[in-house]
Amino acid sequence: MKGWRVVTVLLLSLVITGAISCNPFGGEEEGTKEIAEVVRGDLMVTISGSGNIEVANEIKLTFGVAGKIDRIYVGENDEVKKGDVLAKLETTDLELALAQAQVARTKAAVDITQAQVTLQTAEYNLEQTEETYTLSDIKAAQADVDTVRRDFEDALWTLSKYDPGTPGWDEQQKLVNQARLRLNAAEDTLDAMLLGTDTQEMAIKKSQVEAARHSLELAEESLALADQSLAQAEKNLREATITAPFDGVVADVAVDEKDTITTATKIIHLIDPGSMELKAEVDEIDVTGVMPGQKAIIELDALVGLPIEGKVSSVSLLSREEGGVITYDVTIEFETPENSGIRTGMSATADIVIAERTNVLLVPDRAVKQDNQGNSVVEVSVNGQIEGRPVVTGISDGFQTEIIEGLEEGETVVRN
Repeated sequence: MKGWRVVTVLLLSLVITGAISCNPFGGEEEGTKEIAEVVRGDLMVTISGSGNIEVANEIKLTFGVAGKIDRIYVGENDEVKKGDVLAKLETTDLELALAQAQVARTKAAVDITQAQVTLQTAEYNLEQTEETYTLSDIKAAQADVDTVRRDFEDALWTLSKYDPGTPGWDEQQKLVNQARLRLNAAEDTLDAMLLGTDTQEMAIKKSQVEAARHSLELAEESLALADQSLAQAEKNLREATITAPFDGVVADVAVDEKDTITTATKIIHLIDPGSMELKAEVDEIDVTGVMPGQKAIIELDALVGLPIEGKVSSVSLLSREEGGVITYDVTIEFETPENSGIRTGMSATADIVIAERTNVLLVPDRAVKQDNQGNSVVEVSVNGQIEGRPVVTGISDGFQTEIIEGLEEGETVVRN
């Protein structure tokens, strides 16, 4: 399909024709050549495309879960509103699964609360068992060791004055032994402060904390799984009902009540008849001038006399070839007039406006020529004489050309 151009020109005056002949003075006079008047009018340059009407907003609805259809609430051609219930599955098994998931989730929540309490208790017990020492505590312990060591050395010095077995030796030996025990105890206390060694009880308490933390992690994992199961059960029950995602008309109901379906089974085809669009094929030569946002005038083969104004919404980057002709899809959106009878699949043509001027000077295309330098010139009739005049031209539709500079309204030009 080759594109063609259409012009809509509203002329503000009549086209004048005449004739041009040679005069005795050697110049050219009006005689046998056709002339036309420079007029003001509107000029529109369009690119043509054709195709079929489609629905911009449509959806083939399915259930999100497999099962048996319980109710279908709509039929073909029914009008529906967004949120209306269109169909439902039997939900007894889904409701039972949801109740079981809710119970499991509640139990998991209780388990995690108990695990948190157990961990808090174990950490508290560990804190009570652990000793934390300040610098002053350590200095005091060191002073106690020094004092006890002097007492022990004094007891040894006194014992050295006695011979074994003599009166008083046994008593002094007991004092030395007692001093040695006190010194050992004081040194052990200081070592414990400096080295931070764990007692057996502290090791037990730490193992209890670790066990409580592990139990809490398991409880958290169980709660996460329970949340997932509950969310899936809620989703399954929710997706056992089909609701209308937008206002529209039911184009097709593909199943019957009590049918067993899968998630791939098409249930209802819903369309929005108010959001139709034209997919027009435009020739490769013309498509470069088409851009989103351009105005388009649509005419339908089945509804003659119903022109519709639309707007280009997209131009495909991919081509199609048929019979050696390369075309591109141009999507034109438009608002569907109420009770217009427009239906999907109808054939239509569109004139896409790529340039438009209003109240501009116009001359026939045939009046504009090119000089040796490639400049635009026209032959103007002045007082019965023909003279060449350079002009600045604008857009052209192949029949009429816009004149930007060089001519005035009412002048006459030669139409070759």
